[in-house]
Amino acid sequence: MGQLSERSAGTAWEHLRRLPVWLPPALLTLAVTVTGLGSAQLWRDELATWSAATRSPGDLARLAGTIDAATGPYYLLMHLWTGVFGDSTIALRVPAVLAMTVAAGLLAVLGARLVDRRGGLFAGLLFAVLPGTSRYGQEARPYALATMLAVLATVLLVTALRRPSWARWAGYAAAVAALGLIHLIALTVLAAHALVVLVAWWRGPAPAGIATPAQPDAERDRRVWRWLVAVVPVALLAGPLLVKARTQQSRQLNWVHLARLDDLTALPGGVAQSSVVGGLLVGVAALGAARLGRRALLPVSAVLLPVLLLFAAGTVVPLWVPRYLVFVVPFACLLAGAALAAVTAPAALVVVVLAGLLGLPDQAALRRTHEWPRSAPVDYAGAARVIADGQRPGDAVVYSPRHSWLFLDLGIEYHLSDPPRDVLVTEDEVRRGDLWAAECPQPAPCLAGTTRVWLVVSGRHAEPLAAVSGAKGDALRAQFTVTQVWPRPGLTVALLTSRAGR
Repeated sequence: MGQLSERSAGTAWEHLRRLPVWLPPALLTLAVTVTGLGSAQLWRDELATWSAATRSPGDLARLAGTIDAATGPYYLLMHLWTGVFGDSTIALRVPAVLAMTVAAGLLAVLGARLVDRRGGLFAGLLFAVLPGTSRYGQEARPYALATMLAVLATVLLVTALRRPSWARWAGYAAAVAALGLIHLIALTVLAAHALVVLVAWWRGPAPAGIATPAQPDAERDRRVWRWLVAVVPVALLAGPLLVKARTQQSRQLNWVHLARLDDLTALPGGVAQSSVVGGLLVGVAALGAARLGRRALLPVSAVLLPVLLLFAAGTVVPLWVPRYLVFVVPFACLLAGAALAAVTAPAALVVVVLAGLLGLPDQAALRRTHEWPRSAPVDYAGAARVIADGQRPGDAVVYSPRHSWLFLDLGIEYHLSDPPRDVLVTEDEVRRGDLWAAECPQPAPCLAGTTRVWLVVSGRHAEPLAAVSGAKGDALRAQFTVTQVWPRPGLTVALLTSRAGR
């Protein structure tokens, strides 16, 4: 049996080596990420994407001025996308699928240039089977695009250092500018790029393992200046975005805590979306770094510097969110690919398959829900079906809490083509230039004349009216009684009828 498995792995390797190095990782990533693409409901962050993407450019500009400026360019991109392809769950997630697919192919190319063909191929294949690749490749958020652009910018940097020309540096400049617009924190990868450029200048003909022809000192100096010029567009485009995002931090990241040392140990499992697979990746990547020696400078710094910079900042201001660092995962895979290239091809394929098998439980779980923890899904669609099945003309709906990151209203509205009237709203989120609508400061008058109200409350509650706090709860309890309750995962739906109508 062992000989048969080894023979099969050897045959598979013979087929793989005949293909372009980027093709197998790209195809595998595409196959994995499209599997179950629409199975999990849009979760809270994706609902924010849907809300923003379906607004006009003018409304998007107002939103960026109020909250989420850092994600504004991504929202504009998604606005253009949904205008062509619609806003179904699958349509919203396809850009992330495509971005992760391209990222896998580019990673294989980068690995082939920095290590060898086998190292690039195994790096791309390992990246394809990680649960984190599926998780963020199936999410309507900017992390997959940031991952793709980080790898693209690094490929273009290596190309420009090997064969310098203004055209190649211009391509690099465009890639890093796009990276900054899509995900500001991903710009920390420029610290690794700067280090490699400085070492290239210092060491001359063979900088950091990036083979280049021998060049005079003047050309070596021009590398540094060209890199500095290439990052000017980043400062011009992302600088104002960063300043504006900084003023919105108290609203945008009010749920984030200061970073602690144990957050670093949890990071591999967070970005890989599997503790065991994340641990395996770190172990194999460490072996690859030891094998590469001096050539490991670029991928090692592309992993460590963004992590350390964000962690250092996160100990002072609340910025530490593991998914913000998803873009470093390909560089860890590149190091792992270098280690796998040192063993036989069948053995390397076995490691890739093992990583895939170890991640299967997490792969299955993330296709059920994108919420975290996985054991706490929020069934917006189920709640919406309850309302749709029992809705009558003139019905109203009330959400509690309104101003929470669960986005109860967006979740119900996404799944209902004709939702009940949101009776307490005085100004919707689009007009406010916000992600949340404004409600009546005195709910009782706004509820007057309404005979039936659908109450949607976060959490499971046997007595949902008792779970509504403040003036809203007082008004509902005074004017309505509960007719029926439908518990759903993460939510409770109740039909309220007016006391006056009894």
